[in-house]
Amino acid sequence: MNITVNDRECSAQVGDRLLDIARANHSHIGYFCGGNAICQTCYVRVLEGAELLSPMSDAEKAMLSDKLIKEGTRMACQTLIEKPGKITVLSEVEAAKRLTLENPLQLPAYMGKMGWEAAVKFTDTIAFQARREQGEHALEPTQLLHDVAAAISDAIQLVFNAVQAAFGVNRSTDKPEIKADKGCGCDTTLLAKTATCDNGHGRIVSPEVLQLHQERSAVCN
Repeated sequence: MNITVNDRECSAQVGDRLLDIARANHSHIGYFCGGNAICQTCYVRVLEGAELLSPMSDAEKAMLSDKLIKEGTRMACQTLIEKPGKITVLSEVEAAKRLTLENPLQLPAYMGKMGWEAAVKFTDTIAFQARREQGEHALEPTQLLHDVAAAISDAIQLVFNAVQAAFGVNRSTDKPEIKADKGCGCDTTLLAKTATCDNGHGRIVSPEVLQLHQERSAVCN
């Protein structure tokens, strides 16, 4: 099945987390803590298919304000697909990016709103983090560090890809076509790599051709 994340069709299966789907399909979504319900950057708005997703987790109840919940906000690291069907989500970081590009004058109001909604749940959030060692959300330090490192690496790669796309940079994997020198009797299928022939003219040939030249005392024309 496919779901839509930030207007991008993403391959998914029942049981997948929204966060993992977005990361696998290189969709713009926050996950600084590596999906451990700490950083609160993986908020998404569920535009379609809310009934196909897992129930609200304890972490979401502690961190999401009633207003955000009514608006369809979920934490992607806590939300799983439970049933197949049409699901459409928009990440908050993508929404903020679009607002910045399309209507920057509205950005202060948006930031104020999100800041206020976080402040409303500050006490509940701290209480949840303090008692999580006793529940299903317990943290294992080594795994946490691994998850955070992976998240940072993915974020850097996402930024790198975005910069390449913005400036039209394409790294070609095609190798330049090298033509075999006529008259030396060399097999053109050997031209996988290149080297400089040492016959005095500096012609570019493959290492294999160079070896054949040396073995047969052949000279490039």
